[in-house]
Amino acid sequence: MDQVKLGRSSLSVTPICLGTMTFGEQVDESHAHKILDHAVERGINFLDTAEMYAVPVKAETYTRTEQIIGTWIAKNPALRDRVVVATKVAGPPRNMPWIRNGHPDLTGADIEKACHDSLKRLQTDVIDLFQIHWPVRHVPAFGQMYFDPAKDNAALTPIIEQLEALGRLVRAGKVREIGLSNETPYGVHEFVRLAETNNLPRIASVQNVYCLVNRTVENALDESLYRLDVSLLAYSPLAFGLLTGKYDASGITGPTAPQDARIAKYESVRAQRWGRAEAVDTAHRYNDLARAHGMTPTQMALAFCYQKWQVASTIIGVTSIAQLDENIAAYETKLSQDVLDAIDQIRLVSRDPAY
Repeated sequence: MDQVKLGRSSLSVTPICLGTMTFGEQVDESHAHKILDHAVERGINFLDTAEMYAVPVKAETYTRTEQIIGTWIAKNPALRDRVVVATKVAGPPRNMPWIRNGHPDLTGADIEKACHDSLKRLQTDVIDLFQIHWPVRHVPAFGQMYFDPAKDNAALTPIIEQLEALGRLVRAGKVREIGLSNETPYGVHEFVRLAETNNLPRIASVQNVYCLVNRTVENALDESLYRLDVSLLAYSPLAFGLLTGKYDASGITGPTAPQDARIAKYESVRAQRWGRAEAVDTAHRYNDLARAHGMTPTQMALAFCYQKWQVASTIIGVTSIAQLDENIAAYETKLSQDVLDAIDQIRLVSRDPAY
């Protein structure tokens, strides 16, 4: 598998990244280690996690995913230099009092402490890509559509202070490169502007949702990323399973729905964007399109992300080695222009229902 460079950074990664938020909830430690082993054997060199994981988030599993990756690294020290490890410091922990006691901010001191804590859990000396999981600013994310100036709070930590804290971590050798997640065009521009003006680290990447039922990246963020030379890491390419076709016949909560799947199993997941009737119905249309062209829904949905110019690396989350192999195999699928045009026609009508 060829590798791509993240932005202007020193990091080269595979175009498929193994997301790990199922580790510690749906996937136990032993099985997670086997999935990690197999991913490396198949050529994947990029792992993504977060202090907040596993998902769905709760106090009992907070930091568990990093711990599992840490025990895997400790068992396989020779592999450490072969993999790029990315993690994330949680943004303001709304409705999550177990993170920083629920304090509604992310200060420079918070960032530095989170980094040192992640290093211990990951059992490594350096984090290759350290990302801010979501902004301190009030922005439309996780199912919200509109920016509301009335919810802005100038007393919260400004971007420059966060960037300075990240710079201290880079200078200390604790972090190689930095990135953002769930960001807006304004946020990306401001982080880059302040970095270049103040001789601070430049963001290498932005990790945002990107899939057939949520292409909001293409509503201006993609131009910002292109012109500023910042890479997109696409998460939820299968829309929490909606784009696998597993819910097409049963719906997400029907008596015949797959009960071990995340949307069916966890109400907190359904309550966000993925559980909307519009998202489920639109996913069904895409899945039918895939079948009409001789592909599985999973194959088409992943191939769409894999071949879009906007995407540097696609983050796949799995619960089995079989799923991992299926997702990797889709990398060989190239969508025809006819299929891409048909996809765009569906979006023209349905837009981005899982915004």
